Amino acid sequence: MNPRLLAAALAVLALAGCGTSTTDRALSGAGIGAGVGAGTAAVTGGSILGGAAIGGAGGAAAGALTDEEDLDLGKPVWRR
Repeated sequence: MNPRLLAAALAVLALAGCGTSTTDRALSGAGIGAGVGAGTAAVTGGSILGGAAIGGAGGAAAGALTDEEDLDLGKPVWRR
């Protein structure tokens, strides 16, 4: 696996925990995942829409499954 791709995937999983509620973490995880998925697809020549969909789904799942105590970066931007 490409080291950059692996680093990007790990960053998405780590940042998916942003927010204080399960909904906040799922929403921020989906946004981050969609961005990384689209960017990765663009770099590798894949479907940008498909990459965004897969990344968004993975990020939302990672965010929803992350507990607040696992990683807490504070309130999301839309809650400040």
